[in-house]
Amino acid sequence: MQKMAILCSGGDVSGMNAALKRFVEYTKQQQITPYFVSGGYEGLIDGKIKEADYSDVAGIITRGGTIIGSARSKRFMEPRYRAQAAANLEKHGIQALVVLGGEGSFKGMQKLSQESSLAFAGIPATIDNDIAGTEYSLGVDTALNIIKCAIDAVRDTASSFERAFVIETMGRECGYLALVSALTSGAEMCLTPEVPYNLSTYASRFLKEKQEGRSYFLAVVSEALQNTETIRHWFEETIGIEARSVVLGHTQRGGNPTVHDRLMASRFVTHAVDGLLAGKKRSVVCYNDGGFNHKSIDEIAFQPYRLNADLLRMAQEYNRA
Repeated sequence: MQKMAILCSGGDVSGMNAALKRFVEYTKQQQITPYFVSGGYEGLIDGKIKEADYSDVAGIITRGGTIIGSARSKRFMEPRYRAQAAANLEKHGIQALVVLGGEGSFKGMQKLSQESSLAFAGIPATIDNDIAGTEYSLGVDTALNIIKCAIDAVRDTASSFERAFVIETMGRECGYLALVSALTSGAEMCLTPEVPYNLSTYASRFLKEKQEGRSYFLAVVSEALQNTETIRHWFEETIGIEARSVVLGHTQRGGNPTVHDRLMASRFVTHAVDGLLAGKKRSVVCYNDGGFNHKSIDEIAFQPYRLNADLLRMAQEYNRA
C-alpha cells in the first residue's frame, strides 16, 4: 500500500486536527504517501484531494475543529456520486481511506466499500458518544470539559441569585453528555431520553429540600428531549423559584483539545493505519475495556447504541422519591 487518504465527515470535534497530524507523520514513517480530502464526502465527490506534508499539520494540534473541513452530504447517498468519489480516489492511486465521523459517516463508508475495491477504516468521532460498539469517540472528553466549565460558572450565579438554571447539552438522540455532566457537576436534576422521568417525584423532593434550606437548583437536560423551556417554567410554577435556561449549543464542539483527546486521536489513527496495512479492508477502530479493536462496519453502523449499564443505573437514581 503506497497511498492513503483521510477525511472528516459529519459534525466536527476537537481532536480531529490531532488525528490529521498523526496521520501524516505515521503514514510517512510507514513509507506511505498521505492525502487529505477537504470537505468530507462532498469534497470527495468534487475531487478536493491533495497530497499532505509536514507543513500542512505544523501547529494544528492545539486547534479545535478540522483544518480540512467537514460536511454532511446528501449527494453521497446516490450511487452515481459514490462512483464519482471512488473514481477520484483511484485517479490519485489512493488504495485506502480513513474516515473520522459518526454513524451516518460509517453507513456511507459501508456503501462505498460494497461498490469499490478501496480499503476503509473508520474512527469514531462524535461528541454525542453514541456509536455502537465503542465506549469512546474522539472529541468527547473536550466537550465534557467545556460543559464542566460552563456549569461551574453557572453555579456561581445560581447560588448568588438563588435561582434554578436549566442547562441544555448536545445529544441528538443520546443523553451521554447530559448524564456525565450532571453526575460530575453535582446537578440536582438530569433528564435524558434513555430514562423516563416523573416531574411529580422531582417536585416532592425539591419542595422538601427547599424547605430544608436548598436555595438554588441545577438541572442538566439533553437537547434530545426538546423540553428545556418547559422545565424552566416548571421550576417557576411548581417549585416557586426564579429560573433561567442556558443552551450551550456549538460551544461544546470547539475548543483546545484536552490531553486525553490528543492522545486518543493519535492512538485511533495508529490502529486504523496498522489495520489497513494488516489487510483489514472494511473496519471501524473501537475502544473497549481499555484497549482497541477492529469491528466490521455492520457491527457499528447498523446497531442501536445503548448507554453503559453503570451510567444508566446512576441516571435512574435521579428519579428517586
